[in-house]
Amino acid sequence: MRSRAGSFRPAEAGALPPAGDLRALLSTPGNQTVLLDASRDPNSSVTVLVTAPGAGEPQLAVKVATTPAAASMIAREAEFLIQLRERSLRRVGPAVPRLIGVFDADGLLAVATSVVPGVPMRAGYHAFRHLARPAAVRADFTAAGHWLSALHTDTSGGAAPIALLDGVAERIAARWPGDERTAMLTEKLGPVAARLESARTPRTVVHGDFWAGNLLLTDAAVTGAVDWASGELAGEPLRDVARFALSYALYLDRHTRPGRRVAGHPGLRANGWGAAIEYAITGPGWFGDVVRGFVTSALARLGAPADLWRDVLLAGLGEVAVTADHPDFAARHRDLLLRLASEVPQ
Repeated sequence: MRSRAGSFRPAEAGALPPAGDLRALLSTPGNQTVLLDASRDPNSSVTVLVTAPGAGEPQLAVKVATTPAAASMIAREAEFLIQLRERSLRRVGPAVPRLIGVFDADGLLAVATSVVPGVPMRAGYHAFRHLARPAAVRADFTAAGHWLSALHTDTSGGAAPIALLDGVAERIAARWPGDERTAMLTEKLGPVAARLESARTPRTVVHGDFWAGNLLLTDAAVTGAVDWASGELAGEPLRDVARFALSYALYLDRHTRPGRRVAGHPGLRANGWGAAIEYAITGPGWFGDVVRGFVTSALARLGAPADLWRDVLLAGLGEVAVTADHPDFAARHRDLLLRLASEVPQ
């Protein structure tokens, strides 16, 4: 089948369009291609930016699967983007990529989308002393919060009990059968789930992997949100709130040698995996205030009690524990969740 490489037209709403030939797309005379990044996850893919002849900026982002698992994820994202475009996204629509087409990649799948503007937030995140400056960190949280607020406003539906921990205990038991920590977690998570379910939030579109690597910034505002493979059309909006806060905290000490104090964060040392998340939730300091303010503001905006902020973050750890591809990464979230849940008044 011939590629529609030069058309750059969005796919129609509905099912995925017929697959074109990826080689034809990438080898079109005059096209310039740049390998953007490659993931080491089991559902790995590579991303290629394509600039058409005479264009000053890339017009296509082509995500190429390298494994069957990756192909399944890419297909899900493509289908979700088609469905998402059927919604009215007055505020956030320009930040969401449009599906252009699908392509065969040696029997696997490649998906081309439009390129949304901005620079990944993670570029600034890892810049020298960015995380030590309260103003810079607050700007990141403010940008993420404003965009989520717009997404929720655009897509708000009927309210339902907060569902962050639905099925988490059962999925933990299935992932680690026979582990004594499973029973302990089930006991500790019961009261947390009950408190969350006592409140209600509207169902909204959910990104599902809302972290600094998937957000693009222009002038300190989110102008692009990519990687929608875990999205939901009508889900729990606090999923994205918890994911952003926890993922931002996770690497707060990444550029600090083990055992050393983390610059700009009194009381925090690089004392092993998860130390910065624990510091954000339980420790003093301005960063904890930023995290708590981010979550409490979202709760209030969504019509839920602000004092559920800690339960939201614990539930976010549980979600990562049951969804993460890497077993060690998942287990570390499980163990951190157990430790922090044990400190919550039951």
